[in-house]
Amino acid sequence: MRRVAPLLLALAAPALLGQAAPKLVPDVSNRAVEIRYSFTGADLLLFGAILYPGGRTPSRPADIAVVLRGPVQPIILREKQKIAGIWMNADSSRFRSAPSFYAVASSRPLDQLVDERTAAVYELGVQNLQLSPGGGAQPDKARRFEAGLLDLKRRAGLYSEDPNGVEISEGVLYRARIFIPSQVPVGTYTAETFLIDRGKVLAVATKDIEVSQAGIERNIGIAARRYSLLYGLAAVLLSLGLGWAAAALFRRRV
Repeated sequence: MRRVAPLLLALAAPALLGQAAPKLVPDVSNRAVEIRYSFTGADLLLFGAILYPGGRTPSRPADIAVVLRGPVQPIILREKQKIAGIWMNADSSRFRSAPSFYAVASSRPLDQLVDERTAAVYELGVQNLQLSPGGGAQPDKARRFEAGLLDLKRRAGLYSEDPNGVEISEGVLYRARIFIPSQVPVGTYTAETFLIDRGKVLAVATKDIEVSQAGIERNIGIAARRYSLLYGLAAVLLSLGLGWAAAALFRRRV
């Protein structure tokens, strides 16, 4: 419901002003990304057109922001501290709905396109993600863990911002490239395109992208879910076998 409200707001705004609304016609270069053993990442091209009422392009072209968002997942973040010379888990915090992947590209820096309130409503920018921290945490603690989570995601390449990543041609055609790293989780990803003019979101359009495992990785994943006990035993036996083989080889060489 929280994600639906901004979309309804964007669609209703032009009608409330008594104006015909421009429309977005988005598309993506690949609506299905398969992760195989050789997968090292993929460049995803998000492109489309802006349809203005009557086909008249305004003298001042609007801006575009494109967001690629992965499925949300609960995350438990633990903070380590050095106690008596040993690193130990000292504190933890739970986030109920952190996006597994988030990348935003825009035609100009986001702070030049919208104000803080609008950015927060549409979750434009990493700092505006609604991570839903667990209840009961003190504000200082919540902010500290949220900053830590964002930093970890950025360093892993799972959260990113490109303030000049959208190219607009002739005021009506746009394109942006977003890199999907190899360690992304599988699931349904959502590509959102925002048409922005004078600080207001005029239109929003979405496309879904499926990221899935293929080949032997998919078969292993299915086996691990369906036969978890047998999979665990097989993994333990394989580890023991490899360890025994390595020890035997070492003894022969000695």
